[in-house]
Amino acid sequence: MSAASRAPQRSNRAPHSSHRALRVHRRAVMAAGAAAAALLVSACGSGGTSGGGGDTNFVVGTDGISTAAKGERTTAPELSGETIDGKQLDVADYKGKVVVLNVWGSWCNPCRAEAKYFAKVSKAYADKDVQFVGINTRDGSTTSALAFEKDFGIPYPSLYDPTGKLMLRFEKGTLNPQAVPSTLVLDREGKIAARSLTALDEKRLLKMLEPVVAEK
Repeated sequence: MSAASRAPQRSNRAPHSSHRALRVHRRAVMAAGAAAAALLVSACGSGGTSGGGGDTNFVVGTDGISTAAKGERTTAPELSGETIDGKQLDVADYKGKVVVLNVWGSWCNPCRAEAKYFAKVSKAYADKDVQFVGINTRDGSTTSALAFEKDFGIPYPSLYDPTGKLMLRFEKGTLNPQAVPSTLVLDREGKIAARSLTALDEKRLLKMLEPVVAEK
C-alpha cells in the first residue's frame, strides 16, 4: 500500500480520538460542577431542605423546623474538643440541661444575621437550665471566630471544628446538621428534639427551645 493510500486512514482515526477525549472532558467538568454545587448548598445559606418521610422519626414543619417526639429521638453523638479560646469542652457534661447547638462560621452572612438573637436568648435562659454551645466550622484560624464572638457579645463557648469532623459524627437520616448555619436543641437526656437548617430570628429560636424546656 502506498503512503498516499494510508494517509486518509490516519486522518480518520484522529477525529474519533478527539471526540472521545472531548466527551471525557465534558463528563469531568459536569461532575466537578455538581460537586461544587453540592458544597455551596451545604456551605452557607439562609435555607435548607430535609426529608421527614420514609423511615425517619421526625416531622418537618412548614417553618423549616424539624421536631422529634419524646421516645423517637436519637442521642446526639460525642461532641468534645478544644474551644476557640483554647479550653476543653464536652457537651455530655451538660446532660440534665437543655442544650442548644449552633453550627456557625465567621465567614457566613446568615450566621452573622442570627448571632444577636442567640446572644440575647442564651442570656435570658442562662438561669433556666439551658446551655448554648457553638460549633465553629470552616474558619482557618480562631482569630476571626474570636472577633465574631466579641462583635456580637456571644457569652457561651464554641467548639473549634475547622474541618467539620464533629458534624460528620451525626447519623444520616436523623436530625443531623446539614448546613451552615444549623441549630439543634437537645433535651435533658442528650437526645435531639429539634433542628433548623436556616438562620433563625428570636421568634423561631424560641419556638424550637421553649417546648423542650417545658418538658418534664
